[in-house]
Amino acid sequence: MATKKTSSPKAKKSGTLSIVVPCFNEEDVIDICHEEITRVVDSLPYDIEIIYVNDGSKDATLEKLRSLHSKDKRVVVINLSRNFGKEAAMTAGIDHVTGDALVILDADLQDPPDLIPDLIKMWKETDADVVYGQRTVREGETWLKKITAKSFYTIMNFIAHRVEIPKNTGDFRLMNKRSIEALRQLRENHRFMKGLFAWIGYKQVAMPYSRAPRAAGYTKWNYIGLWNLAMEGIAGFSTVPLKVASFFGLLISLLSFVYGVYIIIRTLISGVDVPGYASLTVMISFLSGLQLLSIGILGEYVGRIFGESKKRPLYFIEHIDK
Repeated sequence: MATKKTSSPKAKKSGTLSIVVPCFNEEDVIDICHEEITRVVDSLPYDIEIIYVNDGSKDATLEKLRSLHSKDKRVVVINLSRNFGKEAAMTAGIDHVTGDALVILDADLQDPPDLIPDLIKMWKETDADVVYGQRTVREGETWLKKITAKSFYTIMNFIAHRVEIPKNTGDFRLMNKRSIEALRQLRENHRFMKGLFAWIGYKQVAMPYSRAPRAAGYTKWNYIGLWNLAMEGIAGFSTVPLKVASFFGLLISLLSFVYGVYIIIRTLISGVDVPGYASLTVMISFLSGLQLLSIGILGEYVGRIFGESKKRPLYFIEHIDK
């Protein structure tokens, strides 16, 4: 008598893993990105949710994302009403994840999806709340960008108040449910996500990796954008620039008082003389520049206070394809 053949049961899933990919004008690389992500996650023992956040792209990015959604029901497309910036786009993705853990990836594949299993492995082995990628090699970046990035992290960690931002890190990381919920509570409009990731604390461990060049397309970050992002980080996590401006103001006031006393005494003893025009011009120019610099530093903080006081939402969603 023939025995009845039974099908083997499906392997039990370990939970849901969410992947967030912010996109801005990434039509050249988005198909490659999805292929790489699905190739990796198909072998993982997790239910998968892939959230693409279209940050007001002007090219065919949205159309390609909708095409991916129609073919792969694991894909969720969040289309923002306009370009709000990468920090807001990441926040929108984080706000809408439903998984037990979250991985943040850039669409340009500089942070390889092949490393997702390594992130998960380190997360399980260390029982960390956050596992962040730390770049040991930065391919595809100019020497100037590497130097300025290194300098920024050094300065930032020197002046930041009780927050240490790991060097050579980006947004590529894995976060568990607790850290996701903590991050969702931080709603400031002027956002520097690398600082916010570090600010929540909890157990965070580094996973070294080599960063690859872009798979296709071109970077959307120029030096003006990077400068503005650096200012967000400094003003958002340190008041040292204000203290430095106050220190120089006090120091120069004291030196000016001492110099004034010297001039009075010299005039009483030697009378009035004409020499000193050049030095006076230099001092006036120097002090004028220092005053404008101090006003500019103060303006950076006042501008952020003004922005936060309006309490505007971080983003608006035009529609979500689930």
